[in-house]
Amino acid sequence: MLPLYWYTITPFDVLLFRDAKPFSPGERAWAQGVFPPHGYTIMGAIRAALEDQKSTASMQITGPFLCKDEKRFYFPGPLGFANGSPLVPLSWHPSSPVHHSIYKRDQPSPLIFGGDRPLEEEDCPVDPPPKYRRYLPQEILLHYLKTHHLTSEHLQCPEDEPEQAWDVEIRSHNKIQAGGRQVETADGYFVEKAVRLRAGWSLAIALTQQLPTPLSLRLGGEGHRALLERCPALDEPWQEIQTQSDRNFTMLEQKGGRAIAYLITPGVFEYPQKQPNGKIRATCRAWPWEWKLTHSDGPLVSVATGQPTAISGRLRDRCRNPGNSIPAPQVFAAPAGTQYYLNHPQPLHQNTPNPQAKADPHRWRKLGYTEMLWLPHTAL
Repeated sequence: MLPLYWYTITPFDVLLFRDAKPFSPGERAWAQGVFPPHGYTIMGAIRAALEDQKSTASMQITGPFLCKDEKRFYFPGPLGFANGSPLVPLSWHPSSPVHHSIYKRDQPSPLIFGGDRPLEEEDCPVDPPPKYRRYLPQEILLHYLKTHHLTSEHLQCPEDEPEQAWDVEIRSHNKIQAGGRQVETADGYFVEKAVRLRAGWSLAIALTQQLPTPLSLRLGGEGHRALLERCPALDEPWQEIQTQSDRNFTMLEQKGGRAIAYLITPGVFEYPQKQPNGKIRATCRAWPWEWKLTHSDGPLVSVATGQPTAISGRLRDRCRNPGNSIPAPQVFAAPAGTQYYLNHPQPLHQNTPNPQAKADPHRWRKLGYTEMLWLPHTAL
């Protein structure tokens, strides 16, 4: 494993990161935003800021994650919890009154509450009802990896802590006709979301190479500036989290048992599929293609996930114009926080480079996608 060097990215102004939907002002009036940004966006900004770009050709990125006061990680909260209560696959809860429910066996098992069902907001005796964290601080994540349990108190958001580390600002753009007061038809009028990180917050990334810092980056739409700085304080907590995850995986491999795989960055799982017209097209889904479902004698039982994250980068037009880039085929990633329930652990193919493959899936790992932590599932 290559050594990692942690850095923080602190913006000087708002940041603009548009989503992967095609956009032009004359066709669509609303440009949706995405945050945190994708790894390839940050990697492109870093390479553009360096004079010697060839030296970073093999550089890999981990993250991005949120960071507070340049010393404390915040990770996407696990989606295998609802209102502070853990979810478990129906087949893992034989005492449930709905255990004999009929569902499609060629799909992941339905998820149910592992313990008591949480109170609804209208029935909640606490006023106002508790708010739950969207991001877990590093000490709670490490506690989860060590004890394999989280309580409702762990997941509740403290009063002095915001639900998210940024504010969203709506910004409108238009262009007025020369000598008049009308908006030009060609450019039209459109609105987009800008993100402003709160005081004390930054983005944290790890690179496999040391860079000269501080380094000024042009990041996101309109090239707003951000400052990249080395942050050694993050090296030790990340190492502790990775060591605990590896220890859990090794224990599960040796002793067996049910496992939970926890995505802390978006996961890209694409595989070439033959279409009815005979063409080959990469197809994405919410779980790895090498993890077969239990009905096919595989390890995967169920998935706790959310709305997919659309990704659309760019490719160099090597044939017609090597200096130009064209839109890359769109892919869809499982959102960060997704959890997978398996009867036994199984490593991912994309963790291992495969230079012989026509489209090596390890390229997604180099860009920070599919960062996964492991822990055993322990019944409450």
